Amino acid sequence: MVADIQMPGIDGIAATRSITSDPLLRGTRVMVLTTFEYDDNVAAALRAGASGFIGKDASPQELLDAIRAVAQGDTLMSPTATQMLVSHFLSRPAAGSAAESAVVGTLTPREREVVVLVAEGFGNAEIADRLQISVLTAKTHVNRSMTKFGARDRAQLVVAAYECGLVVPGRRSVR
Repeated sequence: MVADIQMPGIDGIAATRSITSDPLLRGTRVMVLTTFEYDDNVAAALRAGASGFIGKDASPQELLDAIRAVAQGDTLMSPTATQMLVSHFLSRPAAGSAAESAVVGTLTPREREVVVLVAEGFGNAEIADRLQISVLTAKTHVNRSMTKFGARDRAQLVVAAYECGLVVPGRRSVR
């Protein structure tokens, strides 16, 4: 589904939250298409469960590619949205909610490594290569971490990693 931030009757973030929280619509992926690529909108859309965020200034081909990527289960963010999200986290204290901080304590050391790599933009194959594990094992670690954080997709896992302080904006982890 494609949602706009400003829609008649209900805003796109509320609509996204409603769709992604409905058990009957569990497999529905939402991409936000908007002229309002502000940091608060990007973060709110991701928290609501959006799997993609792109501006209306995207070319028709970029829009088609974005829709296809989100429909296939990928997370997609326009460069502007990515920049806004980073700015949003740079302006906030590093520590997240107590609940998210408690979840970090339940992660295994390997899950922590994997969450950091996901937040840095690595795919499962790249994670497997870096950690010298199989792609299936990398995917298992990602899925278990998502379950522990209550994240429905990788985008929400990235948000959680930043909010709980596992990843600090502007600083890449050392391995």
